Amino acid sequence: MTDFDAGKNVRFFQNQEKIIINTERKYYGEDFSYLIELENKQGITQRFSYARWAFGVAVLFIVLSFIYLAAQNEAFDWALVGHYLFNPQILKGLYTTLWLTAVVTLLSLIFGVVVAAMRLSRNPVVSLIAWCYIWLFRATPLLVQLLFWFNIGYLIPTLNLGLPGMHPWISIPTNSLISALGASILGLTMHGVAYSAEFVRGGLLAVPVGQQEAARMLGLSPLQIFRKIVFPQSLRSIIPALGNFLIDNLKGTSIISVVAVTELLYSAQLIYNRNYKIIPLLLVATIWYVFVTSLLSLMQHAIEKRFNRGYQRQKYARPETGGDHAQ
Repeated sequence: MTDFDAGKNVRFFQNQEKIIINTERKYYGEDFSYLIELENKQGITQRFSYARWAFGVAVLFIVLSFIYLAAQNEAFDWALVGHYLFNPQILKGLYTTLWLTAVVTLLSLIFGVVVAAMRLSRNPVVSLIAWCYIWLFRATPLLVQLLFWFNIGYLIPTLNLGLPGMHPWISIPTNSLISALGASILGLTMHGVAYSAEFVRGGLLAVPVGQQEAARMLGLSPLQIFRKIVFPQSLRSIIPALGNFLIDNLKGTSIISVVAVTELLYSAQLIYNRNYKIIPLLLVATIWYVFVTSLLSLMQHAIEKRFNRGYQRQKYARPETGGDHAQ
């Protein structure tokens, strides 16, 4: 028996016991299998948690204390920070950081999709090659890879194009072809491919196998199945990892300062090497990193929200523990 009280809760009677069920949510009882669902919008009263609020107040106090100390500390020299925040040299380094991030992320994603497809291939040789690539570039530090590509000229002085055993048609010095900027793009991309291939592979595996089986029954080729069925559906699982990967690439570009590429951090270093104001210039770089990262995080949230339409989890109500439940 069910007693509907308009604008309130639903009273459900089961085995002589009255249970209060919130009318906005869905509730599956432990001893009954059907569903009661109404459209009344009435929230569930939750118990006040003193520990949760105490922890929040403590964290807020620590953050405000840190902000106060930073504002009062003269070593930060906030006036100098404001002076150099829009310095042309800093803005030029920021521009280099932004386009490097875009290029490296795009190339890493393109080749990552290829390596992920190779990793999932039924051909054991192709799958093994992809696995070895991922293993090698994940096992070595990014700085080591970057220095290796920067000094590749010592290993291969010239790049020759021609047939083996014959005089080369074209011979180019390696250092003239792979500059510091080229070595940076190459190192960051090849390192990023190993990681992008893994989260792309995870997204592809998240697509139900039945989708591929249905596509094969319709006569689609493997390439058509991947391009039209599997990959579009995998984007919902790939987007969160891709957003994190993009932000990581943004911050990862700072490592190329070791090979003297004038990105954001190296631009700040060039300035504080002249005026010895290390902390203020590092704060300038930090402010720009935080600002751009915050924008990318907002974009990621908006894209995730769009791709997750229709996939939100349903929330179910719990029976209220009060006087009515015991009656």
